[in-house]
Amino acid sequence: MKRICNILIIIAAAASLTGCGLYRQYERQDLWFVDSLYRRIDTPQDTISTAIVSWDRMFVDPILQEWIQQGLDYNTDLNVARMKVREAEAALLSARWALLPGASFNVQGGSSGSFSASADASWQADIFGSLTNAKRKAQAAVEQSKAYEHAVQTQLVATIANSYYTLLMLDEQLAISSRTLETWEENIRTLEALKRAGKTNEAAVLQAKANKLNVEASVLTLEKEILSVENSFCALLSILPERIERSTIEKQEFPQELSAGVPAELLRRRPDVRQAEHALAQCFYTANEARAAFYPKLTLSGALGWTSSETGAIVTDPGSIIANIVGSLVQPIFGRGVNKARLEAAKAQQEAAEWKFRQSLLDAGVEVNNAITLWQTAKKRVELDKKQILNLQASVWNTQLLMKHGNANYLEVLTAQKNLLQAELSEVSDRFDEIHAVINLYQALGGGY
Repeated sequence: MKRICNILIIIAAAASLTGCGLYRQYERQDLWFVDSLYRRIDTPQDTISTAIVSWDRMFVDPILQEWIQQGLDYNTDLNVARMKVREAEAALLSARWALLPGASFNVQGGSSGSFSASADASWQADIFGSLTNAKRKAQAAVEQSKAYEHAVQTQLVATIANSYYTLLMLDEQLAISSRTLETWEENIRTLEALKRAGKTNEAAVLQAKANKLNVEASVLTLEKEILSVENSFCALLSILPERIERSTIEKQEFPQELSAGVPAELLRRRPDVRQAEHALAQCFYTANEARAAFYPKLTLSGALGWTSSETGAIVTDPGSIIANIVGSLVQPIFGRGVNKARLEAAKAQQEAAEWKFRQSLLDAGVEVNNAITLWQTAKKRVELDKKQILNLQASVWNTQLLMKHGNANYLEVLTAQKNLLQAELSEVSDRFDEIHAVINLYQALGGGY
């Protein structure tokens, strides 16, 4: 027993001298560049971020809210992500149990009425932090899986919203094209009447018919795109293909002012950034485990047995404790080369994870900058589109009136109407870009969770 105590004292002394650093927890590195992630943003950065608004307050269309909720309940990728969280939590529970002693009890009987029973117990003393680092790594894995779930949910909310508003945009463009078809049919009738009156020629009628056919082709393309988006929308929600109930783009409301908040919030809210940092933490603890492998793993185990015979006996094995301790002390010496290689590999993985974490922040800043720029540009373009449409509507009315009185030719009328159609379609597209930018910014800031 004295030999056991002496060995334990030596191991404890070694732990106090060399093992303390193995228990060190992960700490975030100095990210000096974070405050400079946003550039050329006119929106206030020192106010509450738009990302803190819940998705049901950001997207106020009640029909869209129902679709988003259905997606959150039934989307396949999100449910798989939830299962990954449960899997990581189970691994963490296993790592925690590894810190506790284990025991087993066995009984065997013989044909002559004799029996034997034995109780075995073992416990790995976590002197150099191998089990502690494994537990902390498992905890980081749980947090990483939760961040992944957050990322999937944020992406899902954004994709459902984008798909919904894409349908609204296509609906409006289809309505504009259908109205334009009616206008071209009226133009054709007018030109045919003017032709009969000798005020125009067959070329004008043929040109008008060609323009009408071009719009008809656009209508077919829009109808095909609507069907395609609806099918993708249904797959996203894990439902059978059906027509998607929806509102109109004119009824949509969004905040007139957006705030990106401060760049440091990306560390807390962006799921991919958190995911990258938790991956870095796992690599940190893996490196600590690799360092701990250079030190002995002390496992205390023993057995106590009872054997039933004519006289009875009790068997114990106290010498196994000394054998286990000596074996644990000797083992790292022979595996030093392997342990060194594992440590180098772990350090390389940790450095790579640091680069990925840094890059995830840079990418997040780029996405926020691009979303803000798109939103600001689209708002200005929508204002210009509205002014352009008013001017082109007046131009169409004037050229039609002039043509009827013989003061304008058919080319001027056709050109004015084509320009009006293009301007109306562009306004809808720019309006969608404005909405798309709001969704992108919301996602880029880590909102929707």
